[in-house]
Amino acid sequence: MNRNEEQAVVRWSRIDHGDWRLHVAATDTGLCYIGSPDAPFEQLEKWVEARVPGSTLVRDDERLTPYVRELIDYLEGSRTTFEAPLDFKGTAFQTAVWRALQGIPYGETRSYSEIAALVDRPAAVRAVGAAIGANPVLVCVPCHRVVGKSGALTGYRGGLPMKTRLLALERGQAAEPAPVSPERA
Repeated sequence: MNRNEEQAVVRWSRIDHGDWRLHVAATDTGLCYIGSPDAPFEQLEKWVEARVPGSTLVRDDERLTPYVRELIDYLEGSRTTFEAPLDFKGTAFQTAVWRALQGIPYGETRSYSEIAALVDRPAAVRAVGAAIGANPVLVCVPCHRVVGKSGALTGYRGGLPMKTRLLALERGQAAEPAPVSPERA
């Protein structure tokens, strides 16, 4: 088997820190997945089957330690940016949206329409919303910082309680329920 025929390996670990329970995964290129809180392992398996078909999924806590450490530092409030490399597994449009999300400063929010303008697709607010919803690297690619035009919280793959909690963490506040809206403008 030559190098081009080698089977890809996706390494994974689980964060169990305080009341945070998250699966994380990385390729040799970088972090590619952070799961929703308390989601079953099968969620990670399904994502890997769809996005890295034919790969082998291997638990490797040691290899994922740098990623886990950065996430724990963030969850404890001692980190505001991430340095670990990422391995985006999406379309060119999704990747452009995810990169735009990385430009949202810690503790700030942007609307879906602002993100659409950043990727030079101002009329594609719904497509931007779909790309944000497909973000496989929660927290590190801060889709939790995207809110409706009115400032109301909208959908989040990790669930609105997680979104509320992350925004409160970044604002140095105790998590309180926020207004919820179906809008994406």
